[in-house]
Amino acid sequence: MSKIKIILVDDHQMFRDGLKFVLNQIPEFEVIGTAANGQEYLNLLVTTLPDVVLMDIGMPVMDGIEATKKTTEKYPGVHVIALSMYSDQEYYHKMVAAGVKGFLIKEAGIDELEKAINAIHQGRSYFSQELLRNIIVSISNPKVAFREGHHLTKREEEVLRMICKGYSTKEISDLLFISQKTVEGHKTNLLSKTNSKNTLNLMLYALRNKLVEF
Repeated sequence: MSKIKIILVDDHQMFRDGLKFVLNQIPEFEVIGTAANGQEYLNLLVTTLPDVVLMDIGMPVMDGIEATKKTTEKYPGVHVIALSMYSDQEYYHKMVAAGVKGFLIKEAGIDELEKAINAIHQGRSYFSQELLRNIIVSISNPKVAFREGHHLTKREEEVLRMICKGYSTKEISDLLFISQKTVEGHKTNLLSKTNSKNTLNLMLYALRNKLVEF
């Protein structure tokens, strides 16, 4: 089985070196590069394409927001996880808009690191439980209302809860005894009805409106 290729982007060398050592102890992971800032990382992407990027938010030269935005535009197959500290919460909504797939707290343990990277690599989203409520509070947009005349059906609410719990399309399909195509149809309706641009925005909507609890 091929390994999940990872690039680490953080301006603190000791943190990069420590994280690289930890991740390389996991058999299915391979750290193929590190960078001290967004520009150095983008230069690295020209010759070294990862599956997952662990991206610091605040860095010199080019920060994680701009680097994530450029990654999303030019390399849509590369999935970015924001490496976050509690003090970064004012930037969460900007990282969401840039295309980040999840948030992982820098103090996370090895088990959570492994869980997050595997989830992102499989096309899902991952959010540190400790950061979820901080993310909700920091989002600059007010509480989102349904599009006029549109309300979630019971099935859509059910699918939404499962999305928020990290289930894949196939898992939702199997658990609800519906086709994957039907699940995707529900996802499309959910994005439309909640004015959400992506899965992360959809999850935040569900949390703000107390449709799910963590």
